[in-house]
Amino acid sequence: MEDASAAVVVDARGIVTGWSEGARRLTGHPAEEAVGRAARELLAGDTPSGAPPVPSGDVVLRHRDGRPVPLHLTVCPVSGAGDAPGGYVITVGPPGPVGSPLVGQAFQQASMAVSVLDTEQRFLRLNDLAREALGRSEEDLLGRSFLDVVGRTERTLGLHRQLRRVAETGEPLHHESFGRAPGDSRLHAWKVEMWPVRGPAGEVVGTAMAGFDSTEQHHARRRLALLNGAATAIGTTLDVVRTAEELVELLVPGFADFAAVDLLDWALGTEEPPALPDSEAPLRRVAHRFATGGAPGTDAPPGRADAHPPSSPSARALREGRAVLGRAGEPDFDRWMRERGAPRPVDGVPAPAGVHSLLAVPLRARGTTLGVALAVRTTHPDPYVPDDAVLAEELAGRAAVCVDNARRFARERATALTLQHSLLPRELPGQAAVEVAHRYLPSGSAAGIGGDWFDVIPLAGSRVALVVGDVVGHGIPSTAAMGRLCTAVRTLADVDLPPDELLTHLDDLVTHLAAGHRDDMGELGATCLYAVYDPVSRWLAAASAGHPAPALLLPDGTCRLVPLSAGPPLGVGGLPFEVTELRLPEGSVVALYTDGLVEAPGRDIDHAIEELRRALAVPADSLDSLCDSVLKAVLPGEPGDDVALLLSRTRALGAEQVATRNVPPDPAEVPAARQWATERLTAWGLDEIAFVTELVVSELVTNAIRYGAPPVQLRLIRDRTLICEVADASSTSPHLRRAHAYDEGGRGLLLVAQLTRRWGSRQTDGGKTIWAEQPLPDG
Repeated sequence: MEDASAAVVVDARGIVTGWSEGARRLTGHPAEEAVGRAARELLAGDTPSGAPPVPSGDVVLRHRDGRPVPLHLTVCPVSGAGDAPGGYVITVGPPGPVGSPLVGQAFQQASMAVSVLDTEQRFLRLNDLAREALGRSEEDLLGRSFLDVVGRTERTLGLHRQLRRVAETGEPLHHESFGRAPGDSRLHAWKVEMWPVRGPAGEVVGTAMAGFDSTEQHHARRRLALLNGAATAIGTTLDVVRTAEELVELLVPGFADFAAVDLLDWALGTEEPPALPDSEAPLRRVAHRFATGGAPGTDAPPGRADAHPPSSPSARALREGRAVLGRAGEPDFDRWMRERGAPRPVDGVPAPAGVHSLLAVPLRARGTTLGVALAVRTTHPDPYVPDDAVLAEELAGRAAVCVDNARRFARERATALTLQHSLLPRELPGQAAVEVAHRYLPSGSAAGIGGDWFDVIPLAGSRVALVVGDVVGHGIPSTAAMGRLCTAVRTLADVDLPPDELLTHLDDLVTHLAAGHRDDMGELGATCLYAVYDPVSRWLAAASAGHPAPALLLPDGTCRLVPLSAGPPLGVGGLPFEVTELRLPEGSVVALYTDGLVEAPGRDIDHAIEELRRALAVPADSLDSLCDSVLKAVLPGEPGDDVALLLSRTRALGAEQVATRNVPPDPAEVPAARQWATERLTAWGLDEIAFVTELVVSELVTNAIRYGAPPVQLRLIRDRTLICEVADASSTSPHLRRAHAYDEGGRGLLLVAQLTRRWGSRQTDGGKTIWAEQPLPDG
């Protein structure tokens, strides 16, 4: 760039006749030393003979202190009177291998907007891009201050302060801004470099500014930030509606002034996709969000099903399986907006409250279309471009996968819950041993439904089995395994095994199941607690396979844990289980539960057990009320694991309901046993069934005397049925068989089975007990 302040006037002979202050600063020679000397004397080195009196181009001057000063001299001849040569005017510029005209062209044609200002921020020179960015001609800009040209806004005032700082400190600065350029409604991003311009003596004589329009890079960074944000913001829950809300929250307001998600009806349930084409199926709005105010034609209420016209962007996106971009001025877009009742753009400029740009993107995951996402711009000045459509498709794809995951989870959860409810007891069987109440709360976590279960199983002799268990894991496999174990427990309970033996058989079953289904069920494990209560003796016998010990609430209001010996979980194999027996007062409450009630991450289990004990001790109107109060007091909130709770209040059968007789091991005692039984039934008012009872007593006592071992005991229990039991010391169990025509025996048990509702045998510590049940007379 030429510096007019460093100027020299030379006459036709090459003698210096004028010397500016700029020339003095440049060379160090004052005017009195330079004027009158030949211009060649100021050059460094010897001047070749025949050279012109005034050199031009790149030269080296010698400074007054002796150092060389490379410069580029521009010589302008001056004519005198009669066009006679009058001398030359020499101006100074920086040296260049090609020359100052090319340097000037490079400045004007630079790919960045370059401006030069003085120390008062007045424009001295601008290149073509700088003038275009400011929207004015060079004549309108030169000499005017920066703020007069760009106006006073928060962005321009910040840039002006930095220009002043450069002029005052002499240090370069970097500045980034985002806003509208003068005369342009679109938003632009700029990267601006500012540096001081120094004179020959090093003083700051001005500032230079180079700006690069980084709008595309800015939009690319914002798109990348949206993609990065989608990775953490979308899909935080396995809930379809919440996932849709997360998508619109991500889009508004940075990407859209309004966004909505419309899903096909079937995507909100657990059904398979229907055969109806997606473009004809009704859409249901599940989420929408405005930046400010409403957008005409786009504010369908959430939850309403709406069949979109075939020409609408949503229907086109569903039909074509790609993003549909619409902008004001396009015939299809304008026609659709008129159909929706929005203001029509005039001369290509949208109405202030109107939609000027729109994106409709299908939500597709795993080859299935789930719905469509809508992004609308109203106040945002820039219309959507193809790069925005690519970004929207990427965001919609991520959201669609999360929606599909949530839908699949909901389907699996509903399937597991249905399966589990079908396996759990709906109505517990009537029996006299205990009064029961129960609660089951499925897990609300993303892990899915677990394998918790409980059961109440009537046993012979008015006894009852109380069962609670928990299969490791969640989902359909755990629920299916729970169903197998629940069925196995009922089968083994029908054999009437003691609690420890039942758990041993159950442990073997789990080991076999785990070995046979390792590929699809993984490591199968479970816990179980099995307890048997006898209302006649009031004894409770319980054994645990890795399950939490039950809580016991006594009639006096004290509550404690039953001191069980916790055996290994089911599936470990090879280790014994131990039975704990205790006699309970009538009216005691036994609380069986799964670990979801008292265990949770970060929760102290001892504190939770203490809360359970306190909650059980609070007086309640009924067992159902006590169930509710226990769950409310012990559970901190929505359980992270399944919770099963079974409360049982014990009853007792008194002497007026139970009659016992020891029978000597002599066949002659059978008639006496029959007579005793008849008398007992008469006292109970059960004469109607005395005849059948006599036959049953006769057969069972006869078999015990003939095939069993003393002592023999006969017991009658009047409960919901009449139970006849005969016990002896032999462990050999009888078997029902059909006698042949010439057999002398073998018809007794067959007769008993035909005369009674059911019969069976169970092993005891001292032998076995054969029992039979008869229905009581009506009334």
